[in-house]
Parts: sequence; C-alpha cells; structure tokens
Amino acid sequence: MLTDIHFTQPAYFLFLIIIPLMAVWYWFKHKSGSADIQVSDSSVFRITPRSLRQRLYHGLFILRMLAVAALITALARPQSQSSSSNVSTEGIDIVLATDISGSMMAKDFTPSRLEAAKSVAKDFIDGRPTDRIGLVVFGGEAFTQCPLTTNHSVLKNLFDDIHFGMIEDGTAIGEGLATAVNRLRTSKAISKVIILLTDGINNRGVIDPSTAAEIAKLYGIRVYTIGVGTMGEALTPYAIQQNGELLYQYEKVEIDETLLKQIADTTNGKYFRATNNNKLVEIYKEIDKLEKSKIDVMEWSKKTEEFMPFALIALALFLLELVSRYIIYKSIP
Repeated sequence: MLTDIHFTQPAYFLFLIIIPLMAVWYWFKHKSGSADIQVSDSSVFRITPRSLRQRLYHGLFILRMLAVAALITALARPQSQSSSSNVSTEGIDIVLATDISGSMMAKDFTPSRLEAAKSVAKDFIDGRPTDRIGLVVFGGEAFTQCPLTTNHSVLKNLFDDIHFGMIEDGTAIGEGLATAVNRLRTSKAISKVIILLTDGINNRGVIDPSTAAEIAKLYGIRVYTIGVGTMGEALTPYAIQQNGELLYQYEKVEIDETLLKQIADTTNGKYFRATNNNKLVEIYKEIDKLEKSKIDVMEWSKKTEEFMPFALIALALFLLELVSRYIIYKSIP
C-alpha cells in the first residue's frame, strides 16, 4: 500500500509571494513608526532588561504569515492517494437467480431450502464489497427483485423480502435465467456471472433453458448452477390451508441435474449439488474463489481530500494572533 500527497490546484502556491511582501511591509512599518525621544543620556535604556512579552511581540506577525501559508496550502487542494495492485474482486457483475417455488420450503435444509439459500447468499454478498450484485427471483414466472448495485445493504434488505407466494408457483428455469441475462447483457464489467439456484425441474415459462444458456454464452456470461435438495426424500409442502399454513409430506427430491450441468457447460461455468446447509456454504465459498482467481491482479486508487487540516491550522493561527493582539498586547491610545 502506497500513500502520497499531491495538489490538484498548485497554481495557488503563486500566492506565497504575499509572505515576503508582508515581511517587507512589516519591516518598513516598524522602522518608520518608531518614536523619537530627546533625552540627555540614553544609557539607562540600554541596561533595562526586555521582558518575555516584549521579546515575543514580533511573534504575532510570524503567526499571521504562517496562517496565510496554511490557508494557501488548503486552497491548493491537497489530496492523498492510496493504491494497490492486489485487488481481485473489482470489475465483476453478479446476478443471483433464486428459485422461490413452493418446493423451496422443503425441510431438508434448516429452516428451509429458501431461508438457507438467503442466509448463505447474504454472507456471499458481504464477502464481495466492490462488486455490483443484483437479484432475480423466479417461480412460475421471473422478475428482477434488485438491479445491479453496489449498495449491498439495500440488496440484502430486498433479499429478506423474498418469500414463497409472492409470484405464481412453478419452476420456470428458462425465464429466470433469461431475466438474469437481460440484467447483464449491457454490462461493461470484466467478468459477468449468474449464480442460478433451483431445486426442481423446468415446468413453466415460454423460454427454453438451453436457449437462455446460449444467449448467456453469446454475451460472455458465465453461469454457475446449484441444485438444492437432499438425496432421496424430503419433507415438502403439498398444499396450503386457508390460514396460509403449509401442509407437508415426504416426497422424492427431483432435480434436473442434466439440464443444470448443460447450462453450466455451455457458459463455461460449473454445476454444484447442495444436499445440506454446510454443503451450500462450501459451494458459495468455492464460487467466490473461482471468480476472484479470474482477475487476480487489479490496480485501484482512492483519493482523499486533505485540505481540512490546513484550513483548521490557518484558522487556529489567525485566532491565536487575534487573541494575543487584543488581549495580551492590547494597547491604550
């Protein structure tokens, strides 16, 4: 990490010529302003000791010159610049395409597949502070819950808001993938990524998932697919009571892994199978590492305004001079 100071308005330093001019003016002022006293013998004045107050009198003018110098430095607008060459997360746009169909409420994850997916995804977001991340949700249809943003607090709040029942039930994988591609197609990012998470088989929507994958490939978008669900059977909702409570029964877990692998292979991505909470955490960690390795060396710089300390020093010196002049060195006409 390197830090240096530079000035964005160095022309203001030309005003430093004021300081020697002030010194010349001060010298002539005090030379011409000294009083002449006619006395028969001045030896008495030579042996009279000068007090500390008298010796420091000219310090008032020095304070004023220092204040002017500090003010001119502030006007020159100093900035500090920090730079690094080891940032690997900058320049990546990511869309999380998340299935919110009824089967995502299954209990093979704690407390459910959907809640586990939300929790792990939010941790993933926290680990990528410099990336733009968006959120697409899909069930029987798909829509953008949050466009690409670096405001991750807003993104996580919108993530918390997603729930089963907010859109028509079903699993439209093609629609979800196509909507995510649409959010990334105009992106100028170095790397464009979709993380598509689902627990079922494509059974809704008018867009074929394979076609959506080809479109993603066309735009240079890499798709990581995650199949969520245990091996065998899981406690899965099959009906909703009038009071909104879900009724559960054990059902066979069916995930179209062939399709998810095809989507990943077409876009140069990777397919993962998450069978429990811990496995899902590991998958997101692996994706995090894979994407960081794509652009391992990135230079970045951050500029910080540094004029305030100089402005405060100038103000303090001016105030010190005024207080000293009108209180300590106050003269009576």
